[in-house]
Amino acid sequence: MQRTVIATPEAPQAIGAYSQAVKVGNTVWLSGQIPLSPATMEIVGGGIDAQIEQVFANLIAVAKAAGGSLDDAVKLTIYLTDLGHFAQVNAAMSRLFTEPFPARATVQISALPRGALVEVDAVLVLAA
Repeated sequence: MQRTVIATPEAPQAIGAYSQAVKVGNTVWLSGQIPLSPATMEIVGGGIDAQIEQVFANLIAVAKAAGGSLDDAVKLTIYLTDLGHFAQVNAAMSRLFTEPFPARATVQISALPRGALVEVDAVLVLAA
C-alpha cells in the first residue's frame, strides 16, 4: 500500500503527530480541521459562524492540495461543543455542497483543541 502525505501552507500546519491528509489510491482521508487561521495559527474570532467558515476553508485548501475539492467528499464527521450550533453547520453545508450530499455524522463533545467550537474531518474519493 502506497501512502502519500498531503500538506499545504494554505491550511493550518499539524499541531501534533499527524498529517493534514493521507492519500491511498484515489481515497483521501483529511484530518480534522479546527478554525485555525493558517497565517497566525490562532482560532479565528467572530463566533461560531466564523469558525465554521474557517474550518471549511481549511478543508477546501487540503482537498485542493490532494487534487480534489469538497465535491469529492463522501463522508464528513462534524464535532460540535454545542449541538445548538447544528443549524449553522447545515446552513454552511447548503452553501458549500451540492447534491448528492456526502454522508455525515455530527456529534457533541465536551471540548476541542485550543477551545474551538467546531471540528470537521472528511473522506474524499477522487476521480480515477
